[in-house]
Amino acid sequence: MGRIRVLLVDDHAVLRAGLRMLINAQPDMEVVGEAASGEEGLRLARELQPDVVLMDITMPGAGGIDATAQIRRTCPRVRVLALTMHDDPAYLRSVLAAGGSGYVLKRAADTELLSAIRITHRGETYLAPSLAGAVVQEVLGRKARGGRGEVPGDSLSEREREVLCLIAQGHTNQQVADRLCLSVKTVETYRARLMEKLGLKSRADLVRYALSTGLLRSR
Repeated sequence: MGRIRVLLVDDHAVLRAGLRMLINAQPDMEVVGEAASGEEGLRLARELQPDVVLMDITMPGAGGIDATAQIRRTCPRVRVLALTMHDDPAYLRSVLAAGGSGYVLKRAADTELLSAIRITHRGETYLAPSLAGAVVQEVLGRKARGGRGEVPGDSLSEREREVLCLIAQGHTNQQVADRLCLSVKTVETYRARLMEKLGLKSRADLVRYALSTGLLRSR
């Protein structure tokens, strides 16, 4: 199996240098290009067709969110992982809406980034757990104040609700299995069933759906 090909998009050269050293030190990854702006990142994504684009959000010119949307439209096989200083649920929602596949905070890059790249490359979604939890709580708060869910609650079983809630909070299949005392295979089955019931095609769709509706309930 070949290495995961990563494109770095960040306007800080020192940060890019550190990321390049970290990523190139991994046996299964390599940095194939660097960009200092969203426009340059889009051009290189089209030219290089990397597996994963590591995208800053706030940059001169076209920001990372706009660049993410354009990359996803023109390079559908390329996954975009946001690496940002913004600890704000609004930015996370914007990244997901633009087609991003993950969200990592720069302050946690040394502990989370490599795992996030691998998870994103597998076609799954990685969300900074603390921030994903905050978004879920915000959605739950809106429902408690009178918001209505978009899908009838009766469409899901209690166990499916539990799995959905944990996935939306950014937990991996293994973590969900550990929390609910299930096997990973069983969690994967529940996840597939959820996507079938809700008419979704990927784990990223499932996360976006859970974060954008009032389906979840406080427990």
